[in-house]
Amino acid sequence: MHATDSATYPRLVGDIGGTNARFATIRAPGGPLEHVLTLPCADFPGPREAIEEYLTRTGLARPRGCAFGIANPVEGDFVRMTNHDWAFSIRALQADLGLERLLVVNDFTALALALPALRPADLVQVGGGATVPRRAIGLLGAGTGLGVSGLVPCGEDYVPLEGEGGHVTLAAADAHEAAIVAWLAARYPHVSAERVLSGPGLASLYEAHASLAGQAPEPLTASEVSERGLAGSCPLCAAALDSFCAMLGTVAADLALVLGAKGGIYIGGGIVPKLGDFFTRSRFRARFEQKGRFSEYLARIPTWVIQAPYPALQGAAQALERAEGERG
Repeated sequence: MHATDSATYPRLVGDIGGTNARFATIRAPGGPLEHVLTLPCADFPGPREAIEEYLTRTGLARPRGCAFGIANPVEGDFVRMTNHDWAFSIRALQADLGLERLLVVNDFTALALALPALRPADLVQVGGGATVPRRAIGLLGAGTGLGVSGLVPCGEDYVPLEGEGGHVTLAAADAHEAAIVAWLAARYPHVSAERVLSGPGLASLYEAHASLAGQAPEPLTASEVSERGLAGSCPLCAAALDSFCAMLGTVAADLALVLGAKGGIYIGGGIVPKLGDFFTRSRFRARFEQKGRFSEYLARIPTWVIQAPYPALQGAAQALERAEGERG
């Protein structure tokens, strides 16, 4: 059966993070995402219940096939989420939902598959640089965790990367960042990039800034830190956001160097797209290019913030399309 055969529709696609699960339906080959719905993961014991709730609320026909990206490594049949308490068997979930096909992939692997189809209106470029065709592309984004992926050219197509690059050890670029890393190291067994470049990490950054300034931190959530920082109502929150953007620049540059990502670096996730002009004016791009002898190399690589509303859902659709094509 060919991937575009209408007999494989309707299809359900999803994007499951540590906080929210988003679902949408595709009714026909090449069709748009319809009936997009976001559900809090904490409201459900597992993905089966969340998907059943989606179908109940929308009143849609049960899908033939389903693909979703999930914020977790996907190796074998059993999935246990790192940043949430969901754990499930892919085969059992497929049977419970009565699906002909179920594909589960890492969420940033799915997002990477959406990159070639993004339009200029879906992107905001930060800094200079220009794309070199048919070269590797890097992707990272902060949300509940830090997702990292990319696309590597293979013939006339790309192969998406599946890894856990968000858990690389975080490097400090100056004395102040070294003090932040030391503060975190006294509290956690491993100071990974995700430990800082995530929602929980932003809250930890605020606490670190307050402690290093000799002040008692308030019990703020990541959203509150971001809101106060953007409003300029809290200098410590603004400093935390500034450090967040700069450190993200360091990690993005490391990814660009590892991949040779002359096809560009894309930034998704739930945090950065909401920062708007603050991120554009931040130290992100200057830090991205701050690599000594390779500063000029990185200055030629463009960086974009993804502003498309549901790119990971489009990526899940593309993953299922590829899988159906391989099977057909």
